Amino acid sequence: MTCRSVVLKVRGFIALAGFALLSAQAIALEAPEGPVLLVVSGKVGHPNVGNEAHFDKAMLETLEQHETITRTPWYDGAVRFSGPLGRAILEAAGAEGVNTRVVALNEYAATIPVSDFENYDVILAMQANGKALRIRDQGPLFVIYPFDEHPELLNEEIFSRSVWQVMRIEVE
Repeated sequence: MTCRSVVLKVRGFIALAGFALLSAQAIALEAPEGPVLLVVSGKVGHPNVGNEAHFDKAMLETLEQHETITRTPWYDGAVRFSGPLGRAILEAAGAEGVNTRVVALNEYAATIPVSDFENYDVILAMQANGKALRIRDQGPLFVIYPFDEHPELLNEEIFSRSVWQVMRIEVE
């Protein structure tokens, strides 16, 4: 191997390392500036506080949003829920797992397969009928499945996954 080929290989390695570093920084999650509404922990590739991904309201609002109008067992009639898609939250956190454990303020927890977020437009609703969900209204985050669009979701197993007052998602 000539000196020139060694130099070219070293330059190529340096360029590749630099690109990888820039790519990692490009997908880095900014630190929250406001009160933290959601913590994503476990198998997280884009942490912003220790080894967790913390989200404030503004950060959640910058993610891909979705609106669904659906009937639920917890409200009378159809309600227009809006908030970030669950899969957008997992993507922002760099989540790489098969299941999530979604935990409420009162420590109620449900296991939600990542495939639910991939196969359905499951949102973490921040609003119902245009009004912010407060803790007394099952907020600030409420897992909402598109029940009316997918009648197969109308069952007790999925209802149990519809966690309200969500504060944490653990990626397993």
